[in-house]
Amino acid sequence: MDMSKKQEYEFKKALEKIQELKGRGTELISLYVPPDKQISDVASYLREEMSQSSNIKSKSTKKHVQAALKSILSKLKYFKKPPENGLVFFVGHVSAAGDQTEMISETIEPPSPIETFMYRCDSEFYLEPLRNMVGERKKYGLVVVDRSEATIGLLNGNRVETLTNVQSLIPSKHSKGGQSAQRFERLIEGAAHQYFKKVGDKANRLLLDENIEGLILGGPGATKDEFADGDYLHHELQKKVVDRFNTGYTDEYGLRELVKMAEDTLSDLEVVKEKKLVNKLLEEIRKPNGGLATYGEEQVKKALMIGAVDTLLISDGINKKQVEAVCGECGHEDEFSLTPPAKEPECPECGSYMEVENKRDIIDELYEQAENTGSSVELISDESEEGELLLKAFGGIAAILRFRIDEGLV
Repeated sequence: MDMSKKQEYEFKKALEKIQELKGRGTELISLYVPPDKQISDVASYLREEMSQSSNIKSKSTKKHVQAALKSILSKLKYFKKPPENGLVFFVGHVSAAGDQTEMISETIEPPSPIETFMYRCDSEFYLEPLRNMVGERKKYGLVVVDRSEATIGLLNGNRVETLTNVQSLIPSKHSKGGQSAQRFERLIEGAAHQYFKKVGDKANRLLLDENIEGLILGGPGATKDEFADGDYLHHELQKKVVDRFNTGYTDEYGLRELVKMAEDTLSDLEVVKEKKLVNKLLEEIRKPNGGLATYGEEQVKKALMIGAVDTLLISDGINKKQVEAVCGECGHEDEFSLTPPAKEPECPECGSYMEVENKRDIIDELYEQAENTGSSVELISDESEEGELLLKAFGGIAAILRFRIDEGLV
């Protein structure tokens, strides 16, 4: 399951909420179940932990641990087998108001497969494996090639997937049978051409439909350049080549070596994309007539309403809620954007505090409006200079427009 930026944002928010939960002892259970793990084996493991928990000295901790284990065991009964990416359970008593605790039970189907069965009992939930699933989830094609073999793969998020390996039939450079050196060289180059063509055909077939963001090539010396510069890759893949690297291997290990070498390139790609978008916004804003740009929550919402937004830029540093509120004194109803932990809004009619009836994340609200008008959405990290500018100078919400809008409309 590949995550959109919105799904990634929601997943990160869910992890942040779980991270804030703390226990009073080592009584919060984190259980990671891989997709190939038998549910019956998981249940047996938990029953063994239940037996071991009788040795816990603190009566309160023992009671809470056993309650958490029973809760997970009851949930497991609803699964014949784990979902395709596995399951994660976060269960336990967390600190509440005063001297109280409350039972928390969260079940998560992760966006990428769980690789290792893991049971943790601690004063906080263990989130590291899930955090590693958050980040750049886009796919990149991988090809490592020399004159003896080639391997084609995918980088899908943090996972390297091998798609195929192609063995070469290029003869060795040692001439046999008294053939002339020139004729034998022609045979070698002809075989190399056919081999590269075969590698290119397989790469085209396997990668063209994968919606990859870019293609990374690797191999020893000039061989990868000979392949890359030849007419072996489909023109759509040729346009997506983002970098080439000298690798020592061209097998499955070579794919991993290639990804390691390309780390800086890959981390820069999204940053560069975000910089281009923010700089394009700034170029439009600087134009004498305001260009094809608008910013600020209200202006952008109005532009979305009339279908004028081509690309909506939202800072992931925004922390706002869209709320619906009603005044208990005069009955006035209104909508507001509030930054938690803001107090109840004041009624614009009578000045009384209004009661909040519905609360939504502002990013969810904007995404929904954008989807209704076919506008693309880009979540911009606030960690870059441009992202920080978007958040601080423009309130974290701006748009590149399809057409100019009369000022009276926005």
